Amino acid sequence: MKGLDILKKGYLEKVHNDSTTLSLLGRGSGIEMMKQTILKDKLLILIPSEESDVQEFFYILEGEIEAEIDDVTVTVGPHDFISAKNIEEPVHFTTKTEVTLLSASTVPIFHYLSDVIKALREVGKAVEQKDKYTFNHSARVADYAVKTAAKIKLQKDRIESLYLASIFHDIGKINIPEAVLKKPDKLTDEEFDLVKKHPGDGAAMLRKTAYADLADVVEQHHERVNGRGYPFGLKGDEILVEAKIIGVCDTFDAMTEDRAYRKAFTAQYAVDEIKRLAGIQYDPEVVEAFEQVMIEEGKIT
Repeated sequence: MKGLDILKKGYLEKVHNDSTTLSLLGRGSGIEMMKQTILKDKLLILIPSEESDVQEFFYILEGEIEAEIDDVTVTVGPHDFISAKNIEEPVHFTTKTEVTLLSASTVPIFHYLSDVIKALREVGKAVEQKDKYTFNHSARVADYAVKTAAKIKLQKDRIESLYLASIFHDIGKINIPEAVLKKPDKLTDEEFDLVKKHPGDGAAMLRKTAYADLADVVEQHHERVNGRGYPFGLKGDEILVEAKIIGVCDTFDAMTEDRAYRKAFTAQYAVDEIKRLAGIQYDPEVVEAFEQVMIEEGKIT
């Protein structure tokens, strides 16, 4: 049924360390649901957040944890529930036995630990190592994209997903021969057809993971509002705003870095060219927001 997911006897991803096993049960709309097992005599630490709207929930399934709270020893056991929002100082719980709990968080935590994310980042590094001119390209695009998204007041959970999608937007290039990526001359039609596969290849890689919700953004980042982009020739509002943002930031970074076939353009020239194509290739609202970011960072006047 559309909108309904049933996960039987499983998890999306699992990570281990010396004291904890953490299973990702679900993620979406800025919420992560996890199952966690912590060994005896280990710590569960609740840390204050810089953001006032962050909230975490913990439901104990098995075992007991204990903490000193306001000089009182508090024991939390099976079927007890902890909610944390706007705490002013860290709270240290000690596991008195092995503990299994369910947790939900309104901030993405699991991706910092994720083996899948680490593996995809390695693919991204391998892509950039194929071509010295793209070194740190994805990190720069992610930085520009998040700042641009904040300007147009994209929702916080979408900005967090946009950050990851930006980091992974070019991972599909791992399938493009190095000779094509580094070619100093104009690509042949056959070579350009290879290049045009990379958004779909990257999306296919993501759809095999717990981060499948990022796939459409990655797949659409070369679509253009006039329908002249690829791989689908989407137009206007058919294109996700996150993909429109990456499209602008990706173009700017490509123009302002050296390439095998040309020297870098100035930031001012690149922004002026993007502005010229606003409403043709690029979304005007995104272009305006991106220009404001560039002005505030002193890259253009």
